[in-house]
Amino acid sequence: MAEIYLVEFKGSRKEYFSNPDCLSIRPNEFVIVQAERGEDMGKVTKRIPAEMTKVGRKLQKILRLATQEDLNKLVTNREKEKECLRQCEKMTSERNLHMKLVDAELQFDNNKITFFFTAEKRVDFRELVKELASTYKTRIELRQIGVRDEARRIGGFGVCGLPLCCASFIREFEPISTHLAREQNLSLNPAKISGNCGRLLCCLRYEKELYEKSLPLYPKLGEKFKTEKGDGVVEKINIFKEYIVVKYETGEEEKITLTQLRKKERDKAKHLSKVANQKDLNS
Repeated sequence: MAEIYLVEFKGSRKEYFSNPDCLSIRPNEFVIVQAERGEDMGKVTKRIPAEMTKVGRKLQKILRLATQEDLNKLVTNREKEKECLRQCEKMTSERNLHMKLVDAELQFDNNKITFFFTAEKRVDFRELVKELASTYKTRIELRQIGVRDEARRIGGFGVCGLPLCCASFIREFEPISTHLAREQNLSLNPAKISGNCGRLLCCLRYEKELYEKSLPLYPKLGEKFKTEKGDGVVEKINIFKEYIVVKYETGEEEKITLTQLRKKERDKAKHLSKVANQKDLNS
């Protein structure tokens, strides 16, 4: 069975390719691969065991390792893409097309140019495609994308200071709702739970399982809680540092760790067991 590799292209686009010729390939190396029409160039991300892939179609193959000449051509293509984008923006402005151009991607062999754009409504760009094809003498594709895909292609950093998740490791977007923010006891202020794309933070979704597993270990937020100091209310839950904050009627706050909570539960269970045994003896 041929080896399978995950190859990354411009805009964090990733695809699987086979290596039937058993080329010696290492992560982060650039390779020339088969494209729908012609050849494209991308960077190898990692080798994937065939049994772990969910690809139900025949894969295109890796043709060869990229040479220095190929790498130089890639740099030239990136410069051409900037000019293509500027020219396309000029054409859309002249036609008064209500679309926001995001990026242009030139296939390695120059057999295709793909323009990515966002738009609130359907855009009739047939005449634009004809003019672009006439100008560049190659196949033209205009692809409408969403704002989350736009953020992925542009890249950048999130509020955490790290590279955007969508541009680094998330392969597929999943539905995200404010219900996840509520479960994680986050403020519903849009400015605090929205990403660079203006949509809800992707991390709300992939942290969901952690909260589902951890929160049952703690009393609920706002729940009454009794300690040796008296009655209080659970004011805060921190599952990462494993503690809760209890606020008393006096305004005093106390931090109680998960270890203390578990000891409290064990003591309570022992007490209930002792009471039950005493009742059995009395009866």
